[in-house]
Amino acid sequence: MTERIVIVGGGAGGLELASQLGKNLGKTDKAEILLIDRDSTHVWKPLFHEVASGALDSSLAELDYRGQGARSGFEFVLGTLDSIDRENKRVCLAPITDDGEQILAERHLSYDKLVIAVGSVTNDLGIEGIAEHCFYLDSTTQADHFHQELLNEFLRVNQAIKNGDEQSLDITISGGGATGVELAAELVHSVSLLNVYGLDQLDPEHLNVTLVEATPRLLPGLQKSLAERVHKKLESLGVTVITDNPVVKANDKGLVLKDETQLSANLTVWAAGVRAPEFLSELGLETRKNHQILVNEYLQSTVDSSIYALGDCAACPLDDENFVPPRAQAAHQMADALQRNFIRQHKGKEAKAFEYNDRGSLISLSRYTAVGKLMRSKSLSLSVEGKLAQYAYASLYRMHQQALFGWWKTLLVIAVDKLNHAVKPRLKLH
Repeated sequence: MTERIVIVGGGAGGLELASQLGKNLGKTDKAEILLIDRDSTHVWKPLFHEVASGALDSSLAELDYRGQGARSGFEFVLGTLDSIDRENKRVCLAPITDDGEQILAERHLSYDKLVIAVGSVTNDLGIEGIAEHCFYLDSTTQADHFHQELLNEFLRVNQAIKNGDEQSLDITISGGGATGVELAAELVHSVSLLNVYGLDQLDPEHLNVTLVEATPRLLPGLQKSLAERVHKKLESLGVTVITDNPVVKANDKGLVLKDETQLSANLTVWAAGVRAPEFLSELGLETRKNHQILVNEYLQSTVDSSIYALGDCAACPLDDENFVPPRAQAAHQMADALQRNFIRQHKGKEAKAFEYNDRGSLISLSRYTAVGKLMRSKSLSLSVEGKLAQYAYASLYRMHQQALFGWWKTLLVIAVDKLNHAVKPRLKLH
């Protein structure tokens, strides 16, 4: 009987795993590979800040799951995980509805191996008003929604200035990690391009971007000297950076800080942390307080060896106190380790323990610059900045594409991207 491997979640790790297993096991009928996701298309999550700012058109960056499945040898199933019947090895998918009309009823799919790769969601830390008054950037839909609201503000403020009413566009971002820092820089760049497309009144002088970080400095996971360079560069771009002053409340005006400062804003983005989806703690598996599924060195659930987890939703120990950080590179490495182990098991060989290798961190400040640290080993690192860092940052996305398509097709995709960049507007204005 052919083994069935079911993967829930088509993010970076889940889609890479499905694609690799499909090519190596699915196409040769050694295993049946199923990928389940609630959406029909995939956009690499580290690009969401570019989608939100208009620097990237999500329709050009998205990948259709069914098309990828046909090419790679896996089957795509549209659906949302509702529960797991561990005794009978079945997953239950919630009904799909549209405007109250049921499109698909509840479904049950059997599995031999189940991989949960549902990623992470924004953590509002239980702070009052965050969910009601802030934008999140957890999905393409949310990034596109923010972008549409941003366009509306561009039009409103530009027309007001044209009518003689001096106004500004105030945007506040909470969270001085990679997402918040990169979004701040992309917003400045977007406004600098508006005059090319007829919005000639709104310029960077009318844009006020405020970035708030609760801890004493930006990018706590990055080397202090590099983080300080990012801080200075953002300020040189006109971004107001506030550190060591956490948000205590959000309201219809903006954010309230610990020192009672009210930051008024037209748009407010919350990017101050992530956690695993809450429903993971309701599946009968062992989880942490942040709802991550606890796994062993083989990425298996600690209570069921036929269930695996990878990426942001997996709590994989690094040592007695720390866990593998929720990064795209971790999801990529976990997906690669699992596909190798599943193939090894099909050959009758033993699985190998997963070992996380920190390849460093890179931060992009739009077209202005990039900074980061490349890890050659645990004891040797290389700080990079400028063009070299920008090339290294861009290569991360290309590595994701290579895992999905292989090198030859990735080169074709790069060529198409270059053509789109040459013929399409540099800023999405619709």
